[in-house]
Amino acid sequence: MSFTLAIVGRPNVGKSTLFNRLVGKRLALVDNQPGVTRDLREGAARLGDLRFTVIDTAGLEEATDDSLQGRMRRLTERAVDMADACLFLIDARAGITPVDEMFADLLRKRGTHVMLGVNKAEGRQGEAGVLEAYGLGLGEPLALSAEHGEGMAELAVMLAPMVEAAETLAEDAETDIDLEDEEKGRVITPSKPLQIAIVGRPNAGKSTLINQIIGEDRLLTGPEAGITRDSISVPFTWGDTPMRIFDTAGMRKKARVQEKLEKLSVSDGLRAVKFAEVVVVLLDAAIPFEQQDLRIADLAEREGRAVVVAVNKWDLEDHKQEKLRDLKEAFERLLPQLRGAPLITVSAKTGRGLDRLQAAILKAHEVWNRRVSTARLNRWLTGMLEAHPPPAPGGRRIRLRYMTQAKTRPPGFVVMCSLPEKLPESYSRYLINGLRDSFDMPGTPVRLYMRSQADANPYKDRKKSTPSRLSKHVRSGATKKG
Repeated sequence: MSFTLAIVGRPNVGKSTLFNRLVGKRLALVDNQPGVTRDLREGAARLGDLRFTVIDTAGLEEATDDSLQGRMRRLTERAVDMADACLFLIDARAGITPVDEMFADLLRKRGTHVMLGVNKAEGRQGEAGVLEAYGLGLGEPLALSAEHGEGMAELAVMLAPMVEAAETLAEDAETDIDLEDEEKGRVITPSKPLQIAIVGRPNAGKSTLINQIIGEDRLLTGPEAGITRDSISVPFTWGDTPMRIFDTAGMRKKARVQEKLEKLSVSDGLRAVKFAEVVVVLLDAAIPFEQQDLRIADLAEREGRAVVVAVNKWDLEDHKQEKLRDLKEAFERLLPQLRGAPLITVSAKTGRGLDRLQAAILKAHEVWNRRVSTARLNRWLTGMLEAHPPPAPGGRRIRLRYMTQAKTRPPGFVVMCSLPEKLPESYSRYLINGLRDSFDMPGTPVRLYMRSQADANPYKDRKKSTPSRLSKHVRSGATKKG
């Protein structure tokens, strides 16, 4: 319901730089080469006292066919139609080009409220471009420098009446927000949606899958590998659950990533994994579980995220039962750290399997937030110790005395024991697998920490001489009193 501003213009006029300036973060990738941005990226902008939504768009191209540039243009035109106002950005240093004139005429015909911004207008070199911009017939141009922050106050003055009008219309919007109760755990609300990241190798179908889930062509797709560059977040409600889903750039082997732009794209995708709650690792059914797929899944597990493995392009498989059996065997063999995680077959093209994918995501998130009472844990620990006692290195028995859950998201447990440094890794894995089986926590990362009981003793590091000094002080006091 908030005011929405779309930033449009030719490639390399500074749209993403201005977007980052308005949201106060380096969310959009920025590089000197044109055409870096391809998808629509939304962000919460702050300009003085104004709060609104800003959309970064791909550079407007003359192409109108089904080429990559043509699809990018159609996506940008869609952003113009859905926005309340449009900031048409031109380059003051380059001056008015025929492409600028063509798109100015296009925006004028669409009837959208258009503001004209002249970027890179700092210094004398930009003055001529500002004066030339009057010829576009879009009103008084606004001189800006997205790089240096010049012209932001003037932009706020232009936007203020439009933002205030939008806020007046939104007065009846939803105002009640469920507060997160520590006893109940994580509560998903429109203000705190479930965060999901879709990751995988290039051309696995991540953007196509998200478009199928939300029911519209929101993300740029096509047969070319590596179309997505930014990590694009899309808010939507899947069933009755508010979610925010992140589309990430395809991740190739590090040795193959040479260009600076691709390195930025991959690092942006890794950041999306760190901020997600559930990570969907998308595989290509034709070439599943390649080395890079395993690295991506292992990364999600090491970051402590709930993981769902989805196999895409299932509609192209002829021998589905045999293929599924092979996939499950390879999953258990190659990713033992994710034992029990859901393996879902989907078709991003036809929409098959999306209901099972949704159920798997919600289940993985519920398990990721699961809490087990201390009483149940210690009863369970007693049974595990009786079934398989810990080893006795050097003849000294390791005693596991007490266990409690310290955290969730992912579940983390602390065991108080003697000689924690002597406990072998194999016994910790035995306990972790037992936790997964006994408390229905398949696939989710489980953290187990061994602590010595001496660590909880506040007096263990106190010098032994302290009592003697105290007794000496008491004796001297008694002597003086006598």
